[in-house]
Amino acid sequence: MNWLTDLLSQYGEDMARSLVETGYMMLVSLLAAVLIGLPLGMTVYLTERGGIAENRVVNTIANLYINVVRSFPFLLLVVFLIPFTRMVMGTSFGTQAATLPLCFVAVAIYARLTEQILREIPPGIPLVARALGATVPEAVFRMLLPEARSGLVYALTSASISLLSYSTVLGVVGGGGIGDFAMRYGYQVYNDSLMYLTIVIIIVCVLAIQAIGHRTSVRLDHR
Repeated sequence: MNWLTDLLSQYGEDMARSLVETGYMMLVSLLAAVLIGLPLGMTVYLTERGGIAENRVVNTIANLYINVVRSFPFLLLVVFLIPFTRMVMGTSFGTQAATLPLCFVAVAIYARLTEQILREIPPGIPLVARALGATVPEAVFRMLLPEARSGLVYALTSASISLLSYSTVLGVVGGGGIGDFAMRYGYQVYNDSLMYLTIVIIIVCVLAIQAIGHRTSVRLDHR
């Protein structure tokens, strides 16, 4: 295990910093997913044809955003958004700036997953809400969200793993992160041991996210 000790002593500080950068990108993008993606996905579900808040224009616009963002190869999306990122953030370089395109993707991914989860709810529940004369907010907060909460947590888990994967390419705009660390300090200088160690760390992170999300989802499922 001397090789591991040597690697950690030489690169431990840089590796820790890259993990913090990845954590920051993940936290901000997941907040965007919950605060914007969740309502967006619910909007698509509620405004579809036959939905309790049917609105063709709103549904088309929301779907268009989700479809366009999800169809973009992520690296090209990052490059495409550089002018917008520079305008909003004042720079297109660094971890904070790199997080912006990740937020766009997070919102689109979680919105679509939210819509899919809501579609799995028995159709009788929205019908009951409509029959009882419930308003849209009442139907959402008293019937739909309680019924879908377990699936929404599991969907957020899947989105988190996808975002971790996407974050590894943000080094092209100086975003840093554990993936960029593996490329710069491992692959590009032929330090295979360091690259493999970093890959193991990423896998451990994915397994931890999956385990926490699964356990939380099971606890919230009272069906």
